[in-house]
Order: sequence, then structure tokens, then C-alpha cells
Amino acid sequence: MKMIKVTFPDGAVREYSRGTTGTTVVEGISPSLAKKTVAMKWNGVLSDLADPLNDDGSIEFVTRDSTDGLGLIRHDAAHVLAEAVQELWPSTQVTIGPVIDNGFYYDFYREAPFSEDDLRAIEKKMSEIIQRGAAFTKEVWSRDEAKRVFASKGEDFKVELVDAIPEDQQVKIYKQGQWFDLCRGPHMRTTKDVGQAFKLTKVAGAYWRGDNNREVLSRIYGTAFANQADLDAYLHMLEEAEKRDHRKLGQEMDLYHFQPEAQGSVFWHPKGYMVWRQLEGYIRRRLDADGYVEVKTPQLLDNKLWEQSGHWGKFRENMFVVPDEIPSTEEGAPVISGEGNLLALKPMNCPAHVQIFKQGTKSYRDLPLRMAEFGCCHRNEAHGALHGLMRVRQMTQDDAHIFAREDQIKDETARFLKLFATVYGDMGLSNIRYKLATRPDVRAGNDETWDRAEEALADALAASGIAFDYAPGEGAFYGPKLEFHLTDAIGRTWQCGTYQLDYVLPERLDATYVAEDGSRQRPVMLHRAVFGSFERFIGILIENYAGKLPLWLAPTQVVVATIVSEADGYGQKLVEQLRAGGIRAELDARNEKINYKVREHSVGKVPLLFVVGKREAEEGTVSVRRLGSEGQKVMPATDAIVELMAEAAAPDLKATK
Repeated sequence: MKMIKVTFPDGAVREYSRGTTGTTVVEGISPSLAKKTVAMKWNGVLSDLADPLNDDGSIEFVTRDSTDGLGLIRHDAAHVLAEAVQELWPSTQVTIGPVIDNGFYYDFYREAPFSEDDLRAIEKKMSEIIQRGAAFTKEVWSRDEAKRVFASKGEDFKVELVDAIPEDQQVKIYKQGQWFDLCRGPHMRTTKDVGQAFKLTKVAGAYWRGDNNREVLSRIYGTAFANQADLDAYLHMLEEAEKRDHRKLGQEMDLYHFQPEAQGSVFWHPKGYMVWRQLEGYIRRRLDADGYVEVKTPQLLDNKLWEQSGHWGKFRENMFVVPDEIPSTEEGAPVISGEGNLLALKPMNCPAHVQIFKQGTKSYRDLPLRMAEFGCCHRNEAHGALHGLMRVRQMTQDDAHIFAREDQIKDETARFLKLFATVYGDMGLSNIRYKLATRPDVRAGNDETWDRAEEALADALAASGIAFDYAPGEGAFYGPKLEFHLTDAIGRTWQCGTYQLDYVLPERLDATYVAEDGSRQRPVMLHRAVFGSFERFIGILIENYAGKLPLWLAPTQVVVATIVSEADGYGQKLVEQLRAGGIRAELDARNEKINYKVREHSVGKVPLLFVVGKREAEEGTVSVRRLGSEGQKVMPATDAIVELMAEAAAPDLKATK
């Protein structure tokens, strides 16, 4: 019998008979390892443990408690979910059930959509199926056989999926007992490997194939983990996330709202816009101190500029396009003739900044030129993709572009990383992971340019002492980028700022400077943002702090609440003194009990209350109550105001003092 050579992760090589399965290999090495192993990687490809090994190759065993193992647990849980649904409601058709971030879902077609009340019954049935421990087995069917079998079962969606499988791929069927599904695999050994640490979380609607002209499906979401402790921690995080939801808190704190007449655009209320103003003032001071110049560029630009920059061909589907003509007011006539030139609302600021750079001759002595703009941009996101402040159609970026010589990349990168760390430290956000995203499949520029750009950015990061991971294929279409992944107070990850190295746009838009030898050279363009967008960053701050924003950012920093009407005049005087000291203060002199006022301002997340009654008015004192604290502290009003003025200053102003 022909022998094959199998290489193990430690470099050891063993010979086996051709056709030996991964199961046989792992059982021959260690019974304890075999007990934990649920799949394998054969030549780097995740595979069923029962697959035969027919050629030389490398093997790596996948245990249930590994990252790959977690993905398989969730994949197999989706299959168990589908079997449970069809056992309970046999006429239901199953469609697709992928693994997603933090869990899985499965889409079903039935006359009556599922409700949240159905989830507990489904969970109970899933638990039974898992306990049965049916083995996952793989079969390869012909296309005709697969379509015949699924059609006979009334599974019309599966028939359509078989037709969609490329001709060069096999039609794989995975069975678990009597139930089976169309699937690319791989799977673990048995349903028992899924374990009981799973939870169905919600029901939603979805269109088949994402097409709103097709059938409406019921989507059941769930999650699964390797153990109960991990599941409990995740469910606790979901509870916390619900409490911290910026959409809910934004309403309670009266910060902003959305409405259908302006999909994806924010109506900022006075309190919400006060948070914005504090952030904008803070970051502007940081940029001024770091040598940036601030500019303002147009909202509407001719599509010819977007064609020249490359965005028209690669980003047009996300742009709002506007005809350059005067609309008709004639009754019955078309509003727009369609004969005018096309303009586009800018989705980003970079091409406009190049136009400013090109005004007048630039010398090597002028570089680096750090050009900032709080630029309002529009992106034509699908309505269904919009999500509060986190995903909008109109956004304002704390955007900047650094025009530099190639020999300045390291220094500018180090300078920006220092600025970034300072800002996020001031915001109380310190858990940051750095990733270098490299060239995507669809990109501008040649491979030589990309090689140079990626190497330059990696060298600059290394010189700055920053540890980072690679994110292959995740770069912008014009250049590699550095991503900043923030982990918030409850363990969620957000991508905020960005730093992108671009050799392409200066070439496309003909930006040059006069080098020391008198020749014309292209600048390198460094695209960078610290917050990313004000909208999203404010949303992240609200959720990270559960609405209890740092004092310097709070829209109302203190409310002076009177206990009796005799203290109203004293309360008003305190408010005036606080405002004179730069404190955002309000008076609450309503004819309500003090406990009612305290509760109401706690819901509004006001950081401090100065409670005053007749005694405080006579003695010139205040009773200070802090949000989240049960106690209170009585102190002279002047001392309280002085302390508050020092505490409420923005971080950069505190550092200056």
C-alpha cells in the first residue's frame, strides 16, 4: 500500500498508509488529545477529522476550546437549530445558516413568522438533539440527485442553492442522524460536541438573498460557546450593551434624534451639540499645538474630479450624485431633464485637500504640510444598514492629510501615533490594538508602489515601538492603512481612527513639490483621523461610559436644585457664579420634591447636583451630590465652585495649567 508523509506542527514527520483519516492519526498519538480534538487543518485548510489523507501534507489538530473550535461549535449549532425547527414545525423550509461575529443565525421560510416566544421550545429541542450525539457524516451527491431529493422534500430554496454552486465544486451533504443539509463543511465529530452552552437570542425578518423583491424569511439568531462561563459572560455583556445603547441613552439625555425625512442624518439637540462642541474645541486645540493648518472645502464637486481621483469608478455606489441644473417648476414636466453635468456630495475630503495643496508652488521646505478639516461628508448607505450614530449617511470627520516627503514618513507616523495616544488617553480609552491593513484585490496603483507603501508604513511602526498585527487585504483602494481597534468598558471592539499611506492620489491629481535639486517630485499623502467621525465617536463614548460622560464633556455639568422656594434666589445666584466660571449650570426651582429632582437628573446623567435649601442659603453652603453616589457633602459654595472649575476643565487645558 502506498505510504504518505504527514508533517506535524513541531516539525516531526511520520508515515501512514494512504487513506488514513485524521481520526486514526490523532488516536495513534494520544488518547487524551483525541478526546479534545474535533477537526483538523490539513495543509492549512480546516477539514473534517474523518477525511482521508491521500497525499503528503501537514496536519494540525483543532481542539474544541480553540478559536477554530469555537467557529465549528457555532456552525454545528446552526445545523442543530435547523433540525430542531423542522422537528417542531415539519413544513418549515430551511435556507442558509452562517456563522457570524459572536454567534450564528439560520433563515427559515414558513407561513407564520417565528416569535420570541418560540425560542424556548426550540432551545429545548436543540438540547435533546445535542444529547443524542448523532455523528456528522459527509456525502458527495450529484447535482441532479441533490435537486431531486430537496425538491421531493419541498425544499425549493435548497434547490436554488444547488444551482448556485460553481461547476468546479462538489455538492456536499452533511447528515446528523436522519436529518441532513447542504453544506460546504467542515463539521465536528457529533452533535454532542456542540455542548449545552448555547442561547437563542432574537428573531428578525430577512429577504431571501437580500433581495426585497423575494420571499420574506424568519431569521433566528443564536450564540454558542465552549463552556457555560463564557456564555454567561457574553450574555452579561449583552445585558450591559442594552443598558448602554446610545440610541436609548441619547433619548433619555435629550442629545439628538433621527426621523424618516432625513434618513441617516442626525438632528442634534442643544445638549448633544454641546458634547460635539467640547470635542471639536478639544481636538482643534490639539491640532493647533501639533502644527496643523485648518481648511474648509466645498460639499459639491464635479464628477470629473472624482473620476480623476479614482473614486468615481470604485466608490460611486456610495455617493450621492446631483445633476448640475435648475429644477423645473412647470406642472407635469420632469423635475430634472437629466442633461446637466453631474456633481457629487463629497464622501471624503482628500481630493479637495489636494486642490488646496496645488495652489501655488510648494517647496521641499514647505513639507510636511499638515492640513486639517472638520469635513461634513455624505455616504449613500442602505437604509437597512443604518444604526444610530454608529452608521450614518451624513458624518463629520476630524480629517487631515499630511503632505510629506518620503524620508519624513517615519517621523510623521511617530508624531501621529503620539497624538493619537494622547487624545485617547485624555478620553479615558487606553485598550487599543493596532493593525496594518494591506492591499485589497481591487486597488489603484501597481504592485511596486504597494510594496513600497506597505514597507514604509511597517518600518515606521517598528521604529515607533508599536506592536501590530497584519490585516491582509483590508487596505484602502489607494494604499495600506493603520487601523486602531478600541476595546470598550464591556469588552466590545470598535474601529475608530485611521492612518493611511497613499502614493496614488498625488499621482492621479498631479500634486508636486520642488525638491532640493530643483526637480518636481510627488509628495506622499498621509490620510489620518483621530476620532474617525464625530457621530460615531460620540456614540462610542456614550456607550463606553453608559451615558455618564467625563465631567468636561457633560452637556450640563451641574444642576442647582432648590428644596424650598425661599432658596430660589440663592440658587439663581449660584448658577450665575458657576456660569461666570465657565461651568455649564442650570437651575431647577420647580415645585417638586427633591427626591423627584434627584431621580430625574440621574436619568439625564447630570454629573453633579448642588442641593440648596433655607439653611444653605443662610450659611452660603451647598450640599454636593455626585451621580452614582449615595452620599452628599456639605461645603462652602465658593469652595465647591472653585473645585468644580478645576475638575471640569478639558484635559488639554488642565495640562496647560
